[in-house]
Amino acid sequence: MSVWSVSTATTAVGANPLVVESISDSVRSLEPLLLSLLVLVVVALVLGVWWLVRWFRRPPGARFQRLLANYDDVTVLMHPNPDPDAMSCAMGVERIAESVDTATTLQYAGEIRHQENRAFRTVLGLELESIEASSQLASDAVILVDHNTPRGFSGAQSIEPIAVVDHHPGNGAGTKFTDVRTTYGAASTILVEYLLDIGATMDTADDSSSLAVSPELATGLLYGIQSDTNHLTNGCSRAEFDAAAALFPGIDEDLLDRIANPQVSDDVLQVKATAITEKRVEGPFAVCDVGEISNVDAIPQAADELMHLEGITAVVVYGEHDGTLHLSGRSRDDRVHMGETLRHAISDIPMASAGGHARMGGGQLSVDHMNGIGPSDGISRDEFEERLFAALAGER
Repeated sequence: MSVWSVSTATTAVGANPLVVESISDSVRSLEPLLLSLLVLVVVALVLGVWWLVRWFRRPPGARFQRLLANYDDVTVLMHPNPDPDAMSCAMGVERIAESVDTATTLQYAGEIRHQENRAFRTVLGLELESIEASSQLASDAVILVDHNTPRGFSGAQSIEPIAVVDHHPGNGAGTKFTDVRTTYGAASTILVEYLLDIGATMDTADDSSSLAVSPELATGLLYGIQSDTNHLTNGCSRAEFDAAAALFPGIDEDLLDRIANPQVSDDVLQVKATAITEKRVEGPFAVCDVGEISNVDAIPQAADELMHLEGITAVVVYGEHDGTLHLSGRSRDDRVHMGETLRHAISDIPMASAGGHARMGGGQLSVDHMNGIGPSDGISRDEFEERLFAALAGER
């Protein structure tokens, strides 16, 4: 209400002029105060909205770094029998954690047997711990990399990770942070983006950033991308090429060569030879049972070898180790989604599991259950191969 309206209203009812003047003075003294309060409220609202927008628009790397800063120590858990993509992701998380003074322990279940994986660990000097039970986890705060569901050790189903960083399909999630990008060819690509988000520099000669990426980490991340995309030829997105370009100034070519060209054991060569000589081919598809094996990691290597055969667009290699049949498939055929193909092939066999991407998949099944133990009638090896061919052809 204005001073004039107050004066008019009070005069109209016969109020004392002195009282009217007193009221008018009070209103005049309140107007600057009310205006100041209004300005303060508006400024507070604007700042609040700006802060909220900035909070929600922070890049994932910054949010991930902030999460790590809330913990004194974390466990970075790789999938069982970790490959270069998983190990390089763990290295990336370790570096980001180091930037906020958070201690890390890199752990995994299973074994590191593939000669490429062993070379990766040895050449880059990684300190990794193997576990067999959840009680051996180094901390309560667990971060999963390159997989989204804990597995491969006793008590894995009870683990609730605080964060998940992955590129595989699945329903696993972190309680505080989840970043699963199934269109990416490698989880390492995501970690490269995180490092760039927080201002890391890949060139050790550039001292403009306080967060430098070592040649070992840059080399590891690049090899992680290469290994999961068959040297940037399978399952790539543009992000893989961008990440590789960003890493290039910081890599160590000697380290890269030593990882990429390790010596091959005799048993791996024997399995590869068996796959080549004993393969069964139907049209553009090849399937091979390599029999009893001592090194499970030889199976995916044999599958890779068969993919070099002229006219072959999809392959599945399987072999037996300790009563379990291990499968590995590869595809460059747009009609064959390898993960789905293997899943369909073993769908009615109890205690069997399989999955993966369009170009690459794997699975495991109990030989006893395949032979008929439990609720199924069982199938022979020949019948199983027929299933594989039918699945590859989209008939199952």
